[in-house]
Amino acid sequence: MRSRLVLALILACPLAAQTAPAPRPTLSPAVRQFVRIDTPIVALAHVRVIDGTGAPPRADQTVVIRDGRIESVAPAAGARIPPGAQVLDLTGKSVIPGLVMVHEHLYYPTGPGTYANLTESFVRLYLAGGVTSMRTGGNMNGYSELNIKRAIDRGERAGPWIDATAPYLEGPGLPLLQVHELADAEDARRLVDFWADNGATSLKAYMHITRDELKAAIDEGHKRGMKITGHLCSVTYREAADLGIDDLEHGFFASSDFVKDKKPDECPGGAQVPGALAALDPNGDAVKSLIQHLVQRHVALTSTLTVFETFTPGQPKPPGLDVLVPELRDDFERRYDATQRNASSPYVALFPKLRRLEVDFFRAGGLLLAGTDPTGGGGVIPGYSDQRAVELLVEGGLTPLEAIKVATLNGATYLGRADKVGSIAAGKQADLVVVGGDPSAQIGAIRSVELVFRNGVGYDPAKLIASVRGKVGLF
Repeated sequence: MRSRLVLALILACPLAAQTAPAPRPTLSPAVRQFVRIDTPIVALAHVRVIDGTGAPPRADQTVVIRDGRIESVAPAAGARIPPGAQVLDLTGKSVIPGLVMVHEHLYYPTGPGTYANLTESFVRLYLAGGVTSMRTGGNMNGYSELNIKRAIDRGERAGPWIDATAPYLEGPGLPLLQVHELADAEDARRLVDFWADNGATSLKAYMHITRDELKAAIDEGHKRGMKITGHLCSVTYREAADLGIDDLEHGFFASSDFVKDKKPDECPGGAQVPGALAALDPNGDAVKSLIQHLVQRHVALTSTLTVFETFTPGQPKPPGLDVLVPELRDDFERRYDATQRNASSPYVALFPKLRRLEVDFFRAGGLLLAGTDPTGGGGVIPGYSDQRAVELLVEGGLTPLEAIKVATLNGATYLGRADKVGSIAAGKQADLVVVGGDPSAQIGAIRSVELVFRNGVGYDPAKLIASVRGKVGLF
């Protein structure tokens, strides 16, 4: 009997070593200033659980967190709270998974054709808004995004886990001095390999890439274990799907598939793309065929309604503008006022139509993802805009539970991390957001973020926001 027990222990040791969670990093003083809770065992008692899977909420639950992992989720009446646990009575509040957003940036427009590196302030704002995992949807600043990711992973900075995208894969035609212009397919392969060797974990193709360059980047990226997304124009969505792209950005706003007589490998100029989309019948065979093709090819679609909202007359002023330096805030508010006066804007018709097509893609079985894209003409503020993105999905036709799933479990699924994050279940990493009220009934409650757990550490959103208020644009 004893020999069998010893053998069992020997055999169990390698398995335990393989499945044991990685140790959490020691947090620096720069991070600890934002921490409200950091004890080995925490119990979130009497809380409403919205688990991110789309399942109905569960009332009056107790979630036990131990050493950065969710140990148990059970009805509060019968829940076992371990001795020594820090107990939080969250009656009337809800807990959702940390948001997993996949079109975020660590830069912001600060002048014509200029994007400033705002990694320090932005990662704090993302975390304060409930974002615990994010993909940067394009890189204007080279090594800074890779270095901030490493600093967060080491516990030296407060922020989300980051899937760091390499600089854009773009051909000639974009008037930005910060972007490299690809020469050919071999150049695309070289760029992928260079940034993969230097720590980038994701890729993004841009508007003027050719099909040959895109195919080379897809193949090389996939060999290196990297997924590739695209904000396209010269290559259509259907062409990109056939080439093997993993994701397409901006819903259908960037689709050049419907431009009449589009030339191969050329981005239609002027208003041809928005004009074709404005004329598109959302119930027609052309759009239904494209949606079906994307679903069949397992191509994900990222919604970025927050940036298009800033172009659309009649939409509310975006939240969080007070964190900007006064010059950037005033500049955006002038743009916003001009937008409201532009009754002839094509986005009056485009915004509701293309928002609906994202819902149609979701209903057809497509993997719909969420992001914010803090670029455009400004006003898209990290954290605040991530919450707004979920609201906009509901305004477009998803239920609150569906929208929360898009912004949590769907993002984790795309990133290949659904076994770790994206939903609330025993054994998963304790990336959680405590909000006031019930966002499954009123999605606006998602703005009432009271506490953000990342790896079981509870961060104070008010302190994170206060540390950058009025200074975003400087760092």
